[in-house]
Amino acid sequence: MPLIYAENNQPYTIKKIGGNTKIKKHLAELGFNVGGEVSIVSMLGGNVIVKVKESRVAVSNELAKKIMV
Repeated sequence: MPLIYAENNQPYTIKKIGGNTKIKKHLAELGFNVGGEVSIVSMLGGNVIVKVKESRVAVSNELAKKIMV
């Protein structure tokens, strides 16, 4: 399921990252890698605050839809 539909504060494993090469590279630079653990901290004004690799990162709803958990 896309990350956007995941429950808050529940750990999920990233199964797949969609999008073109540029989007995949950008997400990888932020720490989103297949097999990595991710959890939603909160949703705020069209953005999703995500905990990934002990950091908090804000991504747009569109990017969150490309991260499958």
